[in-house]
Amino acid sequence: MNSHRIAEILVDKGKTLFDSPRNIVAFTGNIQADNLLNDLENTPHAFVLACVMDRQIKAELAWQIPYLISGKLGNFNFQTLAALSLQEAENLMTVPSPLHRFPSEMSKNFYFAVQTISETYGGVASNIWNGKPSSAEVVYRFLQFRGVGQKIGTMAANILARNFKVEFSDYYSIDISVDVHIKRVFYRLGLIPDQASNEQIIFRARALSPQFPGLLDLPVWEIGRTWCKPSEPNCSECFMQQVCPKTL
Repeated sequence: MNSHRIAEILVDKGKTLFDSPRNIVAFTGNIQADNLLNDLENTPHAFVLACVMDRQIKAELAWQIPYLISGKLGNFNFQTLAALSLQEAENLMTVPSPLHRFPSEMSKNFYFAVQTISETYGGVASNIWNGKPSSAEVVYRFLQFRGVGQKIGTMAANILARNFKVEFSDYYSIDISVDVHIKRVFYRLGLIPDQASNEQIIFRARALSPQFPGLLDLPVWEIGRTWCKPSEPNCSECFMQQVCPKTL
């Protein structure tokens, strides 16, 4: 089975997810935390700060950090956050127990993210994506934040487009966000060789879905997280079973 047919199925699945109605995104499994993150109209900075926190711990834990900090502060108003000193941000991140695996570093990322929103976007985080900008511009804007790299920048843009239905003028620069699940599924589907680099995977996705490489992201990630596990994969339940080289 050639890669064209495999890509066709993945892209179709991605389009279905992209075209689905907007629903609340279960980032954490905590409904109050998820409500805060999903409220782009009133607390768009919660989404941005959660993206900044999403490093080297389970995503569900990282995305809860804005909510946990809001509990300590009594609110999550941007004016309250903008008034914090770096030391106060570190206290929020560490006392009485650390909210992140790297609390000192992430305190800095949190504090400087608030400063970037304040100074560059007038204190309104949604100005990062308002006005139907290009996908490259949105990714670039996320890359302005301390600690944010290509993976998180494209992930943030993809969530905005796919889940929150934010319109961009194009989707060319929303790449796949490579992680262990993406790597494993791409390899097992025969799309990449073993030990392929992140760059190879990104460009492979661009070749398979040039208009919107990130369309492949959620379908492939869900396959890896749900069925195509490192050991004892549940191939019989996977929607790719009839085209996957590993099951033919």
